[in-house]
Amino acid sequence: MNTALINTIKNSFIAKFQIEPVMVFSPGRINIIGEHTDYNDGFVFPAAVNKGIVIAIGKSDSSISTAFAFDKQETIAFSLKNIKPLAQGSWQNYILGVVAEIQNRSKIVGNFNILFGGNIPSGAGMSSSAALENSVVFGLNEIFNLGLSKHDMILISQKAEHNYVGVKCGIMDQYASMFGIENNALLLDCRTVKSKPFEIDFKNHELILINTNVKHSLSDSAYNDRRSVCESIAGMLNVKALRDATEYDLESIKDKVTDENYQKALYVIQENDRVIKASKAIENRDLKALGSLIYASHDGLQNQYKVSCKELDFLVEQAKLNSHVLGARMMGGGFGGCTINLIAKTETESFKSQVSESYKNKFNLNCSIYSVELSNGTGLIKYN
Repeated sequence: MNTALINTIKNSFIAKFQIEPVMVFSPGRINIIGEHTDYNDGFVFPAAVNKGIVIAIGKSDSSISTAFAFDKQETIAFSLKNIKPLAQGSWQNYILGVVAEIQNRSKIVGNFNILFGGNIPSGAGMSSSAALENSVVFGLNEIFNLGLSKHDMILISQKAEHNYVGVKCGIMDQYASMFGIENNALLLDCRTVKSKPFEIDFKNHELILINTNVKHSLSDSAYNDRRSVCESIAGMLNVKALRDATEYDLESIKDKVTDENYQKALYVIQENDRVIKASKAIENRDLKALGSLIYASHDGLQNQYKVSCKELDFLVEQAKLNSHVLGARMMGGGFGGCTINLIAKTETESFKSQVSESYKNKFNLNCSIYSVELSNGTGLIKYN
């Protein structure tokens, strides 16, 4: 955890509000494999990482509540009565949404002050939004003794995103950020919302993320479109979600759907299967098998589900040219963001410089590269 960041947030809060705060850290997340399976009631394999959001929070004697975004140097003051989303709001709506969803559970929240900042790279697809939501609900639960379980908290965070931000996200991001375990990835069943931790021994390998630094505008409409395709095919198969379908089932309606939609549904069924295989590869400490599954995931996202883009595909192709990279794929919703790469530690530096140069030559754009470690989920920061 970043001590400098924690001290900055704590000291800024004390300077602004003149009281000692409660401090909370909530991590961003990566997803090793299992993309676009969460809203199909399927399996995903996320992990919390050592980059996240730090909040300082405390009760207020004032008749309003105040939230301050340290990184943006922006502030919002609001009344706890009649909370509504702001039409032009960005980070503000995550906080307002969490408060409103707590109130919807008939829990009493008093006025409070909150100041937050973080070190999750923007646009990297590491779920800074879920980290912010989780840190706010965790902090409010702590200072007002609301008696919420961690499970209650992630449902509040998810609802805030649905109702205040307008993104119909699955539960993966909030879950991974809240329940992360150091050195573990979580095999999460998105139907039961239960997970099994798998300790990953990366041996002499590590995970690096390469950010394309692009975000194509298709992403929201394409996400909603794919979601409805999946739902309509599940309906044709008389199953609750594609998680319940097999390739054999899908074959039975092949002549009733377009080839594009057949391939999208096939991708989801196959990706679910890859997630289960990945958990077995990790159990067997077979990083090579894990890497092959990660490459296969990208192939499906690129050619079947069609949510990749030329920048992501280029980075994965660069990874394939290097025998020391065991696997690489796009991570997140698609059309930009990051690739996740499993690479031998001894080769990381040379790979970074080679990829950066090739990417710059190809797109006249810089990529950003981050190393990540698997960390614990949302919790109080204990300090002296």
